Amino acid sequence: MEWTMSRLLLVANRLPITIKKRKDDYEFVPSVGGLATGLASFQESYPAAWIGWCGLPSESLSEQARKNIQATLSKDHAHHPVHLSRGEVKSYYEGFCNRTIWPLFHYFTESAEYEDALWDSYQKVNRRYLDTVLKVAQPDDVIWVHDYQLMLLPGLIREQMPEARVGFFLHIPFPSYEVFRLLPWRKTILEGLLGADLIGFHTYGYVRHFFSSVRSILGYEHTLGQIAVPKRVVKVDAFPMGIDFERFAGAGDRPEVQKEIQKIKSRVGDRKIILSVDRLDYSKGILQRLEAFGAFLDRYPQQK
Repeated sequence: MEWTMSRLLLVANRLPITIKKRKDDYEFVPSVGGLATGLASFQESYPAAWIGWCGLPSESLSEQARKNIQATLSKDHAHHPVHLSRGEVKSYYEGFCNRTIWPLFHYFTESAEYEDALWDSYQKVNRRYLDTVLKVAQPDDVIWVHDYQLMLLPGLIREQMPEARVGFFLHIPFPSYEVFRLLPWRKTILEGLLGADLIGFHTYGYVRHFFSSVRSILGYEHTLGQIAVPKRVVKVDAFPMGIDFERFAGAGDRPEVQKEIQKIKSRVGDRKIILSVDRLDYSKGILQRLEAFGAFLDRYPQQK
């Protein structure tokens, strides 16, 4: 298949825009999440559009508000919102995504929950994204689906658009077969992923895990990084996602950053500063970092 770049249609759980309700209007603010930041350079380099949840529960939006938001996003940002209810966010995102897939794929098997109702919601919401893709996609688009919230979507797109060019990238680990097989819906998840023409992971270890699961669960072998499925060949590879080095390397020189640095130094003096920033999630190793810092102080008491 010939991959020629036309428009890049990015599909992710959230839009790279945070919409805030004001008194009489809405404010549109760029998001600072890892996925939005990581894909920013693609949006700057190619003609692109983005499909994702707008961040506001559908119950809070009148029909006119939806039209106004859609008009603003389409005109100013080439973004297309998916509308989800509070219940869908709770069962699909907070439920199946973050209580089933997230812990399982990070090897916290004891924390993973397996509930049919959550799985039903995951399927329903993936179809909701499909509806928006079908409305927005143009014949020459490259459709790039992102992350664990939308693992069924490539297969759903393939069913409705057999000739579509579809890529998928997983931004979290793909676990070993011994862990992945614990998922009751493992077969459907793999079939959904194999709807893509190109599947990307961060590391070759994750690629090997994926191949192992596909072979053991679906019976498909792989050759030279390719899986032959009925009527198609799926390419699987590792694409370590980097950062915009120039942007981050120069961030410390910005006047507003230097101002904050001086404020901190005025409070702590010449003492060393060790900074760690992350969200409060068990997969981030925050307790382990604190324990490591404690061990460091025990070993080097002069640093206290």
